[in-house]
Amino acid sequence: MSESELPLFTNDAVVLGLLLVTLAAIFLTARSKHPFFVKFYKYVPALLLCYFIPSVYNSLGLIDGEHSNLYFVASRYLLPASLVLLTLSVDLKEIMKLGGKAVIMFFAGTLGVVIGGPLAILLTSLVAPDVVGGAGADAVWRGMATIAGSWIGGGANQAAMFELFKPSGDLYSSAIAVDVIVANIWMAFLLFGAARSAVVDKLFKADASDIEHVKQRMENYRASIMRMPTMTDNIVVLAVGFGATAVGHLVAGGIAPFIAEHYPQLEKISLTSPFFWLVISVTVIGLLLSFTKARELEGVGASQTGSVMIYILVATIGMKMNIMAIFDNPAFFLVGALWMLIHVTVLLTVARIIKAPFFFVAVGSQANIGGAASAPVVASAFHPSLAPVGVLLAVLGYVVGTAGAWLAGILMQAVAP
Repeated sequence: MSESELPLFTNDAVVLGLLLVTLAAIFLTARSKHPFFVKFYKYVPALLLCYFIPSVYNSLGLIDGEHSNLYFVASRYLLPASLVLLTLSVDLKEIMKLGGKAVIMFFAGTLGVVIGGPLAILLTSLVAPDVVGGAGADAVWRGMATIAGSWIGGGANQAAMFELFKPSGDLYSSAIAVDVIVANIWMAFLLFGAARSAVVDKLFKADASDIEHVKQRMENYRASIMRMPTMTDNIVVLAVGFGATAVGHLVAGGIAPFIAEHYPQLEKISLTSPFFWLVISVTVIGLLLSFTKARELEGVGASQTGSVMIYILVATIGMKMNIMAIFDNPAFFLVGALWMLIHVTVLLTVARIIKAPFFFVAVGSQANIGGAASAPVVASAFHPSLAPVGVLLAVLGYVVGTAGAWLAGILMQAVAP
């Protein structure tokens, strides 16, 4: 990066301070009784602003999400800790009752990605074949195949598609930009919709009583054990979160290299990814703790601490999006947007048929499109106790991601001009 391209703030300590001050300003104004803010937050969820404002900073050149380490720190340290703290008080039996429609909507999202890419190429080729053409390593379908990997599972699956279809460096860079911006704009819509899920559920005649039951049980349990936390309580909460994160990194650092060395063929289902094993490990630890007295840490704010970590993660996700990049290759972004529109259409069609609540639509989609880093964010936008649903579905995305993305790539190759 040349000196002229450097952002205003390059020091991550400064950037972190800016993000936290921004989060504080959002939550303070969200609690304000001033008529303007009351009306404003009636329509704009606070969580959406936590994501969107950092993206504005990035787009204006105040910060640079791509060259900052804050997202890595948040996703590898704060996310695992938050998953433990959000999971340890969960009622697993009640969560499992949500499974049927949640899994159906997840696979509806997968289907939308698999057929969406080929359909987007086919439809675009009818009016602008040059946009989705190209030859050899510059064939557009190769770059879009890597997006399919990212949109069914995440970064590990995307890397697998890169190795499999081998797009050129320039094409891959454009594909990453389309992936990040289109996916994050859709995430913004989901966060916006989470605050209006009741309206959508009424429109789809969906029964969200099971979800409300889980939320109510969680609220009742929290109220029954709530007490003023002491310094010891706060230390214990952090120790549980980051202690489990440490165990997760130990497990991931041992299992992933072992599988990569002895069973390299399992890379196809992301079992050589340390991040995959990190998410699995901390989720299992959190679920195991939910059967012990550790779940009483909810009474001293375990899930609130986990939610703070989630909001910091949201801000670091937002700072990776540069809206201005759309203008570098607008036609390519339109193809990506069309692809996402097809994904959404499939989701909403299936949801209407099975009368699935919007929660399942949102989490089923994000478990595909965003993976383990953002599926729990969307789930917790409905209620912190529902974050494990996003994690478990995201894990399913890791498993089916490579196969689904490979199929999408083959179909895109078949219809490319």
